[in-house]
Amino acid sequence: MAIDLRTVSITPLRQTFGHLARRMGADKPASRYIEATMDLQPVENYHYRPTWAPEYEIFDTGRTRIKMQDWYALKDPRQYYYGAWTLARGRMQEVAEGDFDLVDELGLAAAYPAVGKEAALKVFLPLRHVAWGSNLNKAYVSSYGYGIAISQAACYASMDQLGVAQYVTRLGMAFNDLDALVTAKTAWLEGAEWQELRHYVEDLMVEKDWFEVLVAQDFALEGLLYPLIYERFNEKLNAAYSPVFSMLTRFQREWFGETTKWLDSVLKVAAADNADNKAQLGEWIKHWRDRALTALQPVAVLAFGDEADAILAELVQNLNARAAKAGIPL
Repeated sequence: MAIDLRTVSITPLRQTFGHLARRMGADKPASRYIEATMDLQPVENYHYRPTWAPEYEIFDTGRTRIKMQDWYALKDPRQYYYGAWTLARGRMQEVAEGDFDLVDELGLAAAYPAVGKEAALKVFLPLRHVAWGSNLNKAYVSSYGYGIAISQAACYASMDQLGVAQYVTRLGMAFNDLDALVTAKTAWLEGAEWQELRHYVEDLMVEKDWFEVLVAQDFALEGLLYPLIYERFNEKLNAAYSPVFSMLTRFQREWFGETTKWLDSVLKVAAADNADNKAQLGEWIKHWRDRALTALQPVAVLAFGDEADAILAELVQNLNARAAKAGIPL
């Protein structure tokens, strides 16, 4: 019996979904990101208003003072939908796990000087509580944000912060110092140098405007905290001891560099949409930048001593430059 194998080309009748064709202007193929993002926000047929906030619809543009002609203009330049995000984070996790395994295999943590270890863990470990607070605040943005473009990216960033909290916790475990985790929690709850930062994070948990929470948490606070600790403090430890802590905090640095591109893009598009947005974003950034500076100053002194003020001043200039590049004059 003969079998004749042939290739048959089937031309699809449609290249994309109708709502995407209407938005893109033609029946053109769309990327997976566009298919998983555009116009998926429910906008009608709501059955009831939320009982905890009856002045709003369940999904309501009025929950923030920022106004957009098109909320889907706040696209993610990384084009993260769930599949792409999980693949990217899976690769980052493999690298991070390899770093932890290498440090353990070579006994680098055990050989780290005791004085350096004590100084480093005193700064790093309380930050797991900051990451947990960031997880909650980003989850709020995801829950109440309008338009899938912004809410899905905020959801991914929220879950990323759980990963950051876990990796910071593992620092204490990598150095076989579980007591340091208990000490760090006590410092977070009672230590004078941490209370302004704790106040900042917890205030955001009751802030109602979700876009303001995004600006305060992601741009103002983390825009200063991550360069201060995960870059500058690591450089100090590297010069004095060895690059062990840089290896064990690689995830945080890579995450910050990648997420900054998304956040700056969101702010740039929102500011360009209308003059009121630009003015409001500038007001928020100035307010929360100054509060973040006050909150981080005692932590910077803990990490850098007399050099703290100069380092913070430089980081504030860098943050201002980011805002200016996004079209938001301060």
